Amino acid sequence: MNLTIRKAKIEDAGSIAHVQVETWKTTYAGIVSDAFLASLNKEDRMRSWQEQILADSISIFLAEDETGIFAFAAGGEVREKLDDYDAELYAIYLLRERQRQGVGRILGLALASALQARGFTSMLVWVLEQNPSVSFYERLGAVQVARKIINIGGADLQELALGWPSLDRLIASGDQD
Repeated sequence: MNLTIRKAKIEDAGSIAHVQVETWKTTYAGIVSDAFLASLNKEDRMRSWQEQILADSISIFLAEDETGIFAFAAGGEVREKLDDYDAELYAIYLLRERQRQGVGRILGLALASALQARGFTSMLVWVLEQNPSVSFYERLGAVQVARKIINIGGADLQELALGWPSLDRLIASGDQD
């Protein structure tokens, strides 16, 4: 596999939207309503990602190979203050067939390094409790720091905040592989 990890460019917005929508449909089937999943719109998501890439206030990294872009991670300043966490992993999505191959870890560490270079010292992620990827974050060393109820598509769902109190320690864990 000829894997490339790189920063997103404006022309990548369509591919990012595709990965996001397809990953939602496979990951959240049976968790989020079918009607909500069916309503996800790649064109709307593409416009949103174009705005975010242009805003340059978040870091977005892509994973691609000869088949194209199949994963991305995005993060920046924490959106909802929680304890002393200053950065947030907003999104990390991999097409289902590309999961469990180590690429999520590589993307997460690339994002953590970029956030650290921007002066951040810690990071958290909000994830649905029923998301099978909770264990992915825990394997990367995240610990649960909070929980709340959110509404998606008319259903109240439990969301967990998982955090890495030290980006230094998270990044160092990647050096031990």
